Amino acid sequence: MRTAYLDTLYDLASKDTRVYALISDNGAIVYDKYRRHLESQYLNLGISEANMLGMAAGMASCGKIPFAYTIGAFLAYRAFEFIRNDICLQKQNVKIVGTGAGEVYSALGPTHHSTEDLGGLRSLPNLTILCPASPLEVKKATVAAYEYEGPVYLRLGTNKEPEVYKEDYSFKIGKAVTLRAGNDVTLVGTGSILKDILDAAELLCKEGIQVRVINMHTIKPIDKESIIQAAEETGRIITVEDHSVIGGLGSAVAEIIAEAGKGVFFKRIGLQDFSNGYGTYMQVKKMNGIGLERICDEVRSLIQ
Repeated sequence: MRTAYLDTLYDLASKDTRVYALISDNGAIVYDKYRRHLESQYLNLGISEANMLGMAAGMASCGKIPFAYTIGAFLAYRAFEFIRNDICLQKQNVKIVGTGAGEVYSALGPTHHSTEDLGGLRSLPNLTILCPASPLEVKKATVAAYEYEGPVYLRLGTNKEPEVYKEDYSFKIGKAVTLRAGNDVTLVGTGSILKDILDAAELLCKEGIQVRVINMHTIKPIDKESIIQAAEETGRIITVEDHSVIGGLGSAVAEIIAEAGKGVFFKRIGLQDFSNGYGTYMQVKKMNGIGLERICDEVRSLIQ
């Protein structure tokens, strides 16, 4: 995902001098191309995330399009006040790019995990939140963020996510993508964990369970129509996210179902606490009960 984002941003910046790449002294080596060819549009502001976002807001007020990039946990938590007051309150055209979504920094522990970011940021007015699931979707989401006038939070994994799309498709902010058809149960997911969801749907299909998979790449504004349609057509919905069960995708879907008055069997798969353990991303997901096996077990339970 990271490479897809950097390549896309480089292409945009090469064509539009208003586009700036801002970083907080992290992963500077991946910006080598910018320093060589787009030095005037690249700013390393040091380990001062709040200052970076304040500066980005000022740049946006002057007609620039800053993409402020660093580890998501340091943006969503450490610089929350600046996102709220300098960017969202002022409706500044700043693109906030957080890498390491969920537990993908699995070997670094909960201090580097972005597992409560959606819960906080989703409450902020004027903020659009995009959570792409694959390299192709990162490219499309980055372009969409660039074209959108207003604050955007772009939530990225790292650089190892497999592609979940077999062919090109139309990406539209606020419009979910159905990756797999099915009328027994609906799995709604977002971000890097989509691969686990698709793998679970394939395994369950062999057991005769037809799973609909919805990729909710936009958390805000969320696609209400696709959720209500799934509720009416499948009667069972499970949300899956590498995030706390409080405030994220599961909460957003539950709000829509409740307000629409839909009676469905509903379950949220996500973190109940801070994540535990260290290891590969797959290992940490399993340790914390949000991996492939848990998804399959919850679907079977709901069907029964």
